[in-house]
Amino acid sequence: MECEILKGCRFYNDKMPMDRGLGLIQKKRFCEGDKSICARYKVATMIGRSNVPTDLYPIMMDRADNLISEYYRKLKKMP
Repeated sequence: MECEILKGCRFYNDKMPMDRGLGLIQKKRFCEGDKSICARYKVATMIGRSNVPTDLYPIMMDRADNLISEYYRKLKKMP
């Protein structure tokens, strides 16, 4: 199922450096395929699009999990 945030996605719209072949494969897999395994989609839907780093690639799920954990950790510290 195609991702609903494609219009604003830096990765999908070629605003990030990538190898042409690998980038096309990732777009098919993540953007036009299973968005639930995309790190950018996970961050955008869990903590907001403004929290998606410009250099986060779809395959960086470990980094996405760390960003989300850190976001909620900071929220808990706020008064």
